Amino acid sequence: MGINIDFEKFFPHHDLLIEIGRIEMAIDTLQERDENERTMLQPRLESRMVRLRTALNSLPV
Repeated sequence: MGINIDFEKFFPHHDLLIEIGRIEMAIDTLQERDENERTMLQPRLESRMVRLRTALNSLPV
């Protein structure tokens, strides 16, 4: 009579949300870095964010 829930299908969604949050925090702290570092990191972080959001949108509902 127990409920059988398959939590494995929720893990990728949860993991992607956590990673998106980490990238958002890194982007928010870019202004604290020097110009050279910011110039190097910003495109990489933004590209990673796009890939993560694309992966999140492609997950089955």
